[in-house]
Amino acid sequence: MPARRAHHILASATFVAAACVCADGTAQAAPPDWSGRYTVVTFASDKLGTSIAARQPEPDFSGQYTFSTSCVGTCVATATDGPAPSNPTIPHPPRYTWDGRQWVFNYNWQWECFRGADVPTEYAAARSLVFYAPTADGTMYGTWRTEILEGLCKGTVIMPVAAYPA
Repeated sequence: MPARRAHHILASATFVAAACVCADGTAQAAPPDWSGRYTVVTFASDKLGTSIAARQPEPDFSGQYTFSTSCVGTCVATATDGPAPSNPTIPHPPRYTWDGRQWVFNYNWQWECFRGADVPTEYAAARSLVFYAPTADGTMYGTWRTEILEGLCKGTVIMPVAAYPA
């Protein structure tokens, strides 16, 4: 019985010590911040997925944006300046929420499904998840994953993304 009690005390002390270290680290950690001017690149030429749209050639595209971060309970980075999306169904301005590891933007929109030259574009319900994970030098890398829910382009399209301090 004394050995069991000693084990219990040691385990409790270890838990308390770990809690103190974690609480101290959390209390001193700076809030996440995505602020300033960034060049945001979507590497559409490297897309993949199950949708026929993933196999259609497309050039990379980029734009410069100014981000500002506000932390009231949850930290949100908003692109306050920069080009509007060419598709008006994409929420603008984009707002990325910090999840503890990365900046995340979830949204529903209408995918523009290219069906060929001189053929009208088909619009299809879609949902996207975009994330950017910061690195030590301020650059962020991530993925833009879209699930097209219906129509000819139904399936997934996944593209790498990056944000470089400008």
